[in-house]
Amino acid sequence: MTERHLQPLLHDLVGVVLAPTSALGDRAGQIRPAGVQGVFHADARVLSRAELRVDDREPEAVTHGVDGPHGARFVGLARWLGDPGPDPTVRVERVRRAGPHGIDEELSVISTAAAPVHATVSVELGCDLAPIAVVKSGAGATPLGAKLGRPGELSWTADDITVTVTAEDAQVDADGARATAPRLVWPVALPARGRVTLRWRLRVDDPRAVVAAVTSEPSWSRPEVRADDRRLARLLDRSLDDLRALRLTDTVQRQDVFLGAGVPWFLTLFGRDSLWAARMMLPLGTELAAGTLRVLARRQGSRIDPATGEAPGKILHELRRDEFQLPDEGVRLPPAYFGTVDATMLWVALLHDAWRWGLAADQVEPLLPHLEAALHWLGDHADADGDGLVEYVDTTGHGLANQGWKDSGDSIRFRDGRLAAPPIVLAEVQGYAYQAAMNGADLLDAFGRPGADRWRGYAARLADTFRASFWVDGGADGPRPALALDRDKRPVDSLTSNIGHLLGTGLLSAEEEARVAALLAADSLSGGFGLRTMSTDDAGFSPLSYHCGSVWTHDTAIVLAGLARGGFHRAALGLAEGLLGAAEAFDYRLPELHGGDARDLLGRPVPYPAACRPQAWSAASAVLLLQAGAGLHPDVPNGRVSVRPLAGPEFGALTVRGLRVAGVPVDVHVDHTGQPTVTGLPAGLHLTPTIPAPRPAPAAH
Repeated sequence: MTERHLQPLLHDLVGVVLAPTSALGDRAGQIRPAGVQGVFHADARVLSRAELRVDDREPEAVTHGVDGPHGARFVGLARWLGDPGPDPTVRVERVRRAGPHGIDEELSVISTAAAPVHATVSVELGCDLAPIAVVKSGAGATPLGAKLGRPGELSWTADDITVTVTAEDAQVDADGARATAPRLVWPVALPARGRVTLRWRLRVDDPRAVVAAVTSEPSWSRPEVRADDRRLARLLDRSLDDLRALRLTDTVQRQDVFLGAGVPWFLTLFGRDSLWAARMMLPLGTELAAGTLRVLARRQGSRIDPATGEAPGKILHELRRDEFQLPDEGVRLPPAYFGTVDATMLWVALLHDAWRWGLAADQVEPLLPHLEAALHWLGDHADADGDGLVEYVDTTGHGLANQGWKDSGDSIRFRDGRLAAPPIVLAEVQGYAYQAAMNGADLLDAFGRPGADRWRGYAARLADTFRASFWVDGGADGPRPALALDRDKRPVDSLTSNIGHLLGTGLLSAEEEARVAALLAADSLSGGFGLRTMSTDDAGFSPLSYHCGSVWTHDTAIVLAGLARGGFHRAALGLAEGLLGAAEAFDYRLPELHGGDARDLLGRPVPYPAACRPQAWSAASAVLLLQAGAGLHPDVPNGRVSVRPLAGPEFGALTVRGLRVAGVPVDVHVDHTGQPTVTGLPAGLHLTPTIPAPRPAPAAH
């Protein structure tokens, strides 16, 4: 029987991160040679074992918690030491901190015993330098032999990566059989009521890494938030710490910063993820957006290459050190992979939105040739069959079968559960394409470049084609947009969260937006802790399916923001409550996704056991939720700012100090009635009276 490799679970692991380094261990603080536990740097596991023992026994775990933005503290007991009696008198504290080039650990043995304590503290190590794809696939890797260096030092080297561990005052045992399981050893003697702190560190030299650490402080603001719902401020604080930790730069222009997608699988440049996260962060400044745009523009496609999915003007999907292989899934991706149908349109949207938030003209103008190239990809390469809609298909047989944000192989299903055959035309992608064409036209006009009329005409034709092709009879739910069209242009009639991404793109009429809002507000989609990816009424629904019933944080936040801006407050408030409830359950570090079970099943969300955490667009969703609450929407080039707050009678009052518009701090206060006050706007910007009355979504049939 063929061995079945299973993706490791990580929902109950404790992580620390300062990109490109991350570490995952169990709740006791141990890093065991199993699953996805380890220290990772870029795309490699640089330490696969770090097990602490006192007198060859593991301390008994008591608790753990956060220790600064990049650290964790673990508390255990050594009850076999110290005074007799029921109260423990010897505790062991372990602090792990991630740094840009490795980790540092402090091991403290603390005694309140009346007599001296003698013990031997040790840490057993292991290193396999396994590629992240091997770890993700569940396959094993062979531990490497360590080499001794100076006193208290040992190292491992393979594939141009060198890992060095240094331990102050420790004996290093790496002889014979211990070469693949070396041990750091400290004999300790504590006086009565004494303590000792031991230290060791790991450093990585990785000249082939395609991403690098950021050495500066974050460019974005850190706003002060006062909210009636205190969960919002707690979520924002933890999320901004995580976003600080996820910052990366490339190895070409180190001043350009972007967000790595997530720990542990995706801590690198991902077009879609990095773009969405930067777009969500615009209320705190435009610098992250500018860096993300430039990094991806440098890697914009310039030729046709079926092996990588590259095409002129296309934006990259992901960047790795080496080929990314998941043999059991039939996936083999090149190091620079372009298999994404939506990143190019999202790049255009980010450039446009950053400009609206005040990105300076001298930063926009160098990107305009890349804008034109992206638009030409949309017009010349995104519609292979010429039917006026954007589609995708993997022609290699080993790329991603699905190339929208729901990119698992089984994500595009009919209502009866059947899989749709490619090429696939996704609903939300048509919304992105419409918005990109209109946004691009506005930018071309504003900067005196030709072509705007072409793209407005493209958008108008796309809207007509979408309206004729996508709307289906949803039976009891009434008419709705399909999830997609399949190879034969049949509507894929399942009810999914994808349609929520159409809100605010301009593709839908006001009446159509109201229909979509009603569908999104129904319990079949919104009855979990956030927005389910697929309706509970669909045959393909499973609460722990990656894309067919789970709840994704970023998906919920994007749809919530669209509902709020459109005036569909009741639907938006329901999603906000679900998201904040999930945040509280996950200690305010929202995962990539969680289970789509009903809220009353356990009273807390069920973890998706392989979800990234922290994850960039999940963390950035806190900022999007904050923006929806405050309702601030600037249009700096046209001198306007509109305010459409979700805060008010049901959301509660909200005060935000330190948002940024055109680089200037701006404060927003929304009182209990929903009346906003905005102060600090840059000269030349004026508030427009655009506070709409909340729109009730029509009930689903």
